[in-house]
Amino acid sequence: MLREEILKNIEKDSRVELAELAVRLGVSEEEVAGQMKQMEEEGIICGYHTMIDWEKTEMESVTALIEVRCTLQRGQGFDRIAERIYMYPEVKSVYLISGGYDLLVTLEGKSLKEVSSFVSDKLSTLDSVLSTATHFILKKYKDHGTIMAKKSEDERQVISP
Repeated sequence: MLREEILKNIEKDSRVELAELAVRLGVSEEEVAGQMKQMEEEGIICGYHTMIDWEKTEMESVTALIEVRCTLQRGQGFDRIAERIYMYPEVKSVYLISGGYDLLVTLEGKSLKEVSSFVSDKLSTLDSVLSTATHFILKKYKDHGTIMAKKSEDERQVISP
């Protein structure tokens, strides 16, 4: 139970200080630190990330979701092709999915052209890849549980009689 509560808290805010987390959970700071270290060693905690709203910066960035249909490799499943894909530095995530496609790849680049070139020159040319479908993210409303878009305020004028 303590481990689950630690995970839920740091998933929402990875910068929370150990002392604050210990107070929230009603345990000692040493206990929290010990549990986190153990979960890191077990591979339960895989890393700590900062979420950035790139639209609010001057940096050009494009994110695409690419559906990939592959041929199943005997004795390997989709693991070998997934590994080849996730080794590219442009690739942010790779998921095995159900449905019409086998893998979902998240990719980031500086432009639509750069992402499209990656898909046509690198991803589509892999032996196991049968087809791809690229979807560009135009706007993020919520990402990793965080609401990215501000609520729109009601701009209608009040008309009184």
